[in-house]
Amino acid sequence: MGAEVIIVPAIFGGIFGIWYLFISARHSERMALINKGADASIFFSKKKKRITPLWKILSINLGCLSIGIGLGTLFGGLLDQLDFANRAVIPSCIFLMAGAGLLGGFFLTKKMTS
Repeated sequence: MGAEVIIVPAIFGGIFGIWYLFISARHSERMALINKGADASIFFSKKKKRITPLWKILSINLGCLSIGIGLGTLFGGLLDQLDFANRAVIPSCIFLMAGAGLLGGFFLTKKMTS
């Protein structure tokens, strides 16, 4: 009972401490640059705008994942009908094909964004 009382606040305290150190270090660096007379444009990132909207990327990846899960279930069921002694055939096929679907979705997204 006592360990939960200590662990949960310790995790949140650690997260808050890292966040506080990040913000305070960034603030002190910026203040030092301002005192030296540096240009304020260095504080803004020059990120490129996405060519492809995020919803298209997510829909492609979710579609490939769903296809992979469906194929994994199908192949696992077919292999199970062949009377394998191991009962881990269906879950292993599902995870294998889901991973292949995510990999295919990654390559499709990479091809679409570049």
